[in-house]
Amino acid sequence: MSAPVTAIIGVGPGNGLSFARRFAAGGHRIALLSRSLNDLNASAEALEGEAMAAACDATQPDSVAEALATVESRFGPVDNLLYNAGSAAFGSVDQVDAETMEMAWRINTLGLFAAAKAVLPKMREKKAGSIIVTGATASLRGGARFAAFAQAKAAQRSLAQSLARQVGADGVHVSIVIVDGIVDSERTRERMPDVPADLRMNADYIAEAVWFLAHQAPSAWTFELDLRPSAEKW
Repeated sequence: MSAPVTAIIGVGPGNGLSFARRFAAGGHRIALLSRSLNDLNASAEALEGEAMAAACDATQPDSVAEALATVESRFGPVDNLLYNAGSAAFGSVDQVDAETMEMAWRINTLGLFAAAKAVLPKMREKKAGSIIVTGATASLRGGARFAAFAQAKAAQRSLAQSLARQVGADGVHVSIVIVDGIVDSERTRERMPDVPADLRMNADYIAEAVWFLAHQAPSAWTFELDLRPSAEKW
């Protein structure tokens, strides 16, 4: 029996690579998909077992479909789709423009839609598979400076819920991880140096939660899982 295939859309130094390392350590074949191939091939080569990299622009449905077709041609049908692509566009309604609003939606929601369309036929055929979305607290409440981000994440969550309610009976588990905090990385430490260590989230522990979701028994599936550092006020 061949090893499961896990495709990760949106791979950076935080969650994406931690997801890849965790699933690779669990014996999965890994496909890293991101807009730029810079450093992505090297990241794939550094993983345990079989791994590949492919360019994928989450804002363009054709690019998403083509990238996932490439994964299937090399590894076979995707067993786990981890949708980690996201937009970091922040600002109030007075500060963001229409292009920013649309782009945030395209990255977070349209990309998820295109990816799900690409992998669902084979998952349904096998009556097995998982689609796990990296969400955010902004999907549940829109802050004053989150006009673009909140609407995109809210739409993403609603789409994920619609998918979960539709395809659960087909054996496909759709879930979303609400990440309520700042994921620790060199980039976030440079951008937000004043955030204390106990408010930063370790991406490897987020990856453990995603691994757990991907291996839940159908009789007790989780749709939404909140993750936050213990010091976070909520």
